[in-house]
Amino acid sequence: MKKVRIGAGQGFYGDSFDGAVMNAKYGNLDYLAFDALAELTMAILAKNKFQHPELGYTRDIGLAMQALLPLMKKNKFKMLTNAGGLNPHAAKEVVLHVAKKMGIHDIKVAVVTGDDIKPRISELQDAGVDFTDLETAKPFTKEIEEKLLFANAYLGAKPLVEALRQGADIVISGRTTDTAQFLAPLIYEFGWEEDDWDRLASGVFMGHLLECSAQSTGGNFSADWQSIENFEQIGYPIAEVSENGEFVITKVEGSGGLVNAQTVKEQMLYEIHDPANYITPDVVVDITNVTLEEIAPNQVKVTGVKGKERPKDLKVVAGYDDGYMGQVIVGFSWPDALEKAKKAEEIIYRIMEKKSITFEKMHVDYIGFNSLHGPLAHDAGDPNEVYLRMAVKTYDKKKADNFFRLFPPLALNGPPTMSTFGQIPTRQLLGMWSFLVPRKLIESHVTISMSEVGEPV
Repeated sequence: MKKVRIGAGQGFYGDSFDGAVMNAKYGNLDYLAFDALAELTMAILAKNKFQHPELGYTRDIGLAMQALLPLMKKNKFKMLTNAGGLNPHAAKEVVLHVAKKMGIHDIKVAVVTGDDIKPRISELQDAGVDFTDLETAKPFTKEIEEKLLFANAYLGAKPLVEALRQGADIVISGRTTDTAQFLAPLIYEFGWEEDDWDRLASGVFMGHLLECSAQSTGGNFSADWQSIENFEQIGYPIAEVSENGEFVITKVEGSGGLVNAQTVKEQMLYEIHDPANYITPDVVVDITNVTLEEIAPNQVKVTGVKGKERPKDLKVVAGYDDGYMGQVIVGFSWPDALEKAKKAEEIIYRIMEKKSITFEKMHVDYIGFNSLHGPLAHDAGDPNEVYLRMAVKTYDKKKADNFFRLFPPLALNGPPTMSTFGQIPTRQLLGMWSFLVPRKLIESHVTISMSEVGEPV
């Protein structure tokens, strides 16, 4: 039975590429797939592009290609990435530049676009699309539209498959689902049909287990994490997939980390709100009857994935300018560190009241006590140190910039031991807006373009 080996290359923008290089060198791969995007990443890229229109892609793609292009040519695998973000063509130019600079030729780079619907807002409204926010049920107003910085639909694997059919060695896309890069090679290699729901679901689930780099191989493992060896050279997961959709999760022999039923199960449940209905553009996945079988050291066989008909709509996530955040951090030492931080907070509120200073929102953390657990934090005695973090939201950047000015006098006029005064630069805030669009209105605008690095003349 034919098998396809797919390796994980990246779990987020800024992730280490060491695991990708190990997979490329020693993983006997057919494909190396990267998931570079998240909603937060799109916001970061939107800010980059707003300041520098030639940006908007994940800028670590150049470093990745420097390390991986020679290995791709030597070991004859293909790569798929959504590192294109908001500017896939610019990301392609980076790849072509790196290839030419390294003397690497005879490679085809495909760019998939069509996920960006921001220029099409009026057209889609005229077509009857309901832009009401899925999370808040708020109506889409002209004010929100004017503040939009990006609006991108989640594409599935279909256009990536077509790019592979056209001979692409590297496929660069914008906003695809996290799993599309991993599913596309299976559809292409095995010829799975668009309504082969069970196998498509298995491919999506495989992609889900690989999309977060080392999270299936012992990274971020919350069970017996002390037993994980060699975090510094942790291996990224590899899936060996059979034509019937069953697959085995493993990693490069000798690499750090661990693959067992527990490590795989943690990633299995990550970001899955309904295990019976994990909705993607390609298929609705049901993992309620999945079996994880440890068939050898660092090898887990996955079976039992079921699929249902794909949704008729695609999700769009948009980001809009939503004001500014000003924040300040100050520290207090033992004894009574938490009590001192609370008193400092009280003083700031009284000063604001006296001076009639208001903000749209305020948020307070006591770092060292409740910044991670929030209201679930419990008193563990008198800590050595506590940092008061106060953050404000305002639509007036000057007010956000000036918030920190309330704090320096506390060094002599407030509770004792205040130190480590830290003003964090004012940040622009992005609000998120999501809605559904009929897939035919999106997919009819998806395009694939191909560029080639030919042999030097």
